Amino acid sequence: MTPQESAPTSAAVRRKVSLASAIGNFVEWFDSAAYAVMSATIAALFFPDYDKSAALLATWAIFAGGFIARPLGAAFFGRYGDRLGRNRMLALTVLTMSGATFLIGILPTYASWGMAAPILLFLLRCAQGFSTGGEYTGASAFIVEYAPEGRRARFAAAVPVTVGLASVAGSGVGFLLTSTLTAEALQSWGWRVPFLLAAPLGLIGLYLRSKVEDTPVFRSLEQHDAVEPAPLREAVRRCGRQIATLFGYSITNAVGYYLMSSYMIAYMSEELGYTKSESQLTNVVSMLAYSVACVFAAMASDRFGRRPMLIAACAGFVLLPLPAFWLMGSGLAGAMLGTSLLAMLVSVIGTSNVPALVEMFPAKVRASGSAIGYTAAYVLFGGTAPFVATGLVSASGSAIAPAFYMVVIAAVSLVVVLTSFKETRGLRLDRGVDAVVPAGRG
Repeated sequence: MTPQESAPTSAAVRRKVSLASAIGNFVEWFDSAAYAVMSATIAALFFPDYDKSAALLATWAIFAGGFIARPLGAAFFGRYGDRLGRNRMLALTVLTMSGATFLIGILPTYASWGMAAPILLFLLRCAQGFSTGGEYTGASAFIVEYAPEGRRARFAAAVPVTVGLASVAGSGVGFLLTSTLTAEALQSWGWRVPFLLAAPLGLIGLYLRSKVEDTPVFRSLEQHDAVEPAPLREAVRRCGRQIATLFGYSITNAVGYYLMSSYMIAYMSEELGYTKSESQLTNVVSMLAYSVACVFAAMASDRFGRRPMLIAACAGFVLLPLPAFWLMGSGLAGAMLGTSLLAMLVSVIGTSNVPALVEMFPAKVRASGSAIGYTAAYVLFGGTAPFVATGLVSASGSAIAPAFYMVVIAAVSLVVVLTSFKETRGLRLDRGVDAVVPAGRG
């Protein structure tokens, strides 16, 4: 009898797990979205001596700089989750993120502290990145290891859905502030509001996560005295193919998400001439479309498998970015349609990526292995996507230049999925309780 069979999980427990994972993940990504929502205002407050384009580039450079700490966070929290438990790891990630975001909300600007202000902003972004390095994959492992057989993607959809809802909430707060406050009030205190909300939200997330027992899979590892003492090393040594494959298709997930969410607000206002309120409203619409689409894409993933859905998403990103960017420049309705089209493509790849990144690694090294592959994609391609897109538009003079970048990235991911990804939907999550499965067999 396997550990999963000997300790069945009730529907009530699964609902409690889903709520704790969802709310904690919401807190993490609301905090991260706050920076993107206020990017144009932050540029003016922390880099006032630059011209508008250079200030925005500097702001996105600091945004990307937050990703520098993600590999350290992935290594630390991955090892922490594999050795001490998924739940303890997630409590620490939400505490770290909320604290760093709250400190951004009380940070003096360039006018008060000079160059110390953007330097401290960079360090706090690094703290956010350190936390995020363990959050997404950790929450994915936590919820999928509790999910019933055959419905993993539907349960795991709580992770990308709450990412979308967090962005909706962040953009909604931004839209409310930019549409109701004067420019003076926004620069004086209004921009701080989304960051200051991190403190109460973080305490709620921490409380909920502390009330949930660790996953049946991890408890089985502990009961069998099978916890891996060096999970990071073992993941690299034995699961190299899985890590490389995860990285190869996650780059499209990363670029697609950060172009759709973080970049579009500034892109629409700075490059396409929409007002800040129109840009915020468009972002709210596209992220709502993303959140709703995640539910249906997850159902399709459970029915058809991870591989067909990943192929469809990557192919879609090859074919549709150019029409989507063209629509964005055709008027507000077109902008909402174009960004929503990209958002739905991100939902297709994201809802299969969450269960797949858990399923493709054996239990002993799951948190470490998934964190390495997924985080590397987001560090190298996700965090830099707004900066690269802004630079491409500036260098080429073409407003649709980011679409070509998206097409190239997606073409690479499509090749990776077609040649390297093996279907994971039917794999046992408790494999590796007695031994790590070598790369290529799981």
